[in-house]
Amino acid sequence: MTTAEFIIGHSADDATERKQEMRKILLALAAALFIHLLIGYSLAVFGGLLYSPFSVIEEDKPVELTFVDLATPAPAKNPMFIPNDESKQTEQPKEKTFESNANSIAASEIPPTGSLPVPSQQGVDRPNLDLDSHRESIPSEGAQPRPSVAEQSATPQPSAQPTPISKSEEFAMLTSTPTPHPSVASTPQAPKSSYQPYKEKTHLAGSITNRGTSAVNAVGTPLGRYEKMIQDAIGSRWYAYVPQRMDLISLGTAQVVFSIDRSGKVKNLKLIKNSSNEAFANVCLQSILEIQLPPIPEDVASTLPPEGLDEQITFTMFPN
Repeated sequence: MTTAEFIIGHSADDATERKQEMRKILLALAAALFIHLLIGYSLAVFGGLLYSPFSVIEEDKPVELTFVDLATPAPAKNPMFIPNDESKQTEQPKEKTFESNANSIAASEIPPTGSLPVPSQQGVDRPNLDLDSHRESIPSEGAQPRPSVAEQSATPQPSAQPTPISKSEEFAMLTSTPTPHPSVASTPQAPKSSYQPYKEKTHLAGSITNRGTSAVNAVGTPLGRYEKMIQDAIGSRWYAYVPQRMDLISLGTAQVVFSIDRSGKVKNLKLIKNSSNEAFANVCLQSILEIQLPPIPEDVASTLPPEGLDEQITFTMFPN
């Protein structure tokens, strides 16, 4: 009996073709996998530059428009203050370059040498703006008022024997006009303070072309007059205290800031710079603390912030 076996298999040619097809499929799969990896890597690199997974996507906001009223200008800052001699006051200048206690019109003794709105002049190189030179003058008490007629009559006078007069002298006394006695109202008053600070002409290179005594365009204002009052009150004390403590003070500069409230009181006094010594700083602070000012005028106070008037003063001791 013949036994036949049924064997499932392929011929040699079929096996070769199968291997080639499998190789093609594997290569196609490898190529597809490589392409996917390349695309993924590209997305990871370039996507990271443009997008962070931790970033917050903001929603589109509507466009906001801001309207600016160009017809109402911003409030201008007060011009720099420069004191003027009230006895030399002029008419108001057309241009207000500086604020002052009295009007002055710009003039220069020499031709312009620069671009600043000040006169050109020779002088010392200091940060001040002094247009003339003079020594300091400390205020004096002045002459005391003389006693009135009532006080004189109340004071007992030594008795004297009457001197006999002739007939002609008696007639002259009767016919002459009597000399009026001085009254209490005509009693001489004590003179005003003669205080003035030390000044030495500052070297300036300005643009003023008008020839005359050195001056700037300054307008006298209520604020300027109050500023002059503050500076005079502080300066008169400072010039009185410095000679008393000259042996304790060294050369240098002290800069102080403070404010004047609406009642005229000193507030927030602070020393912000001092290249001298403690004795000099104490003189500067004492000169400010002791001033007694009237309340700020209403027309000035209405233009100031609620805290009052801010001040900054620089005191300097320099060699002669």
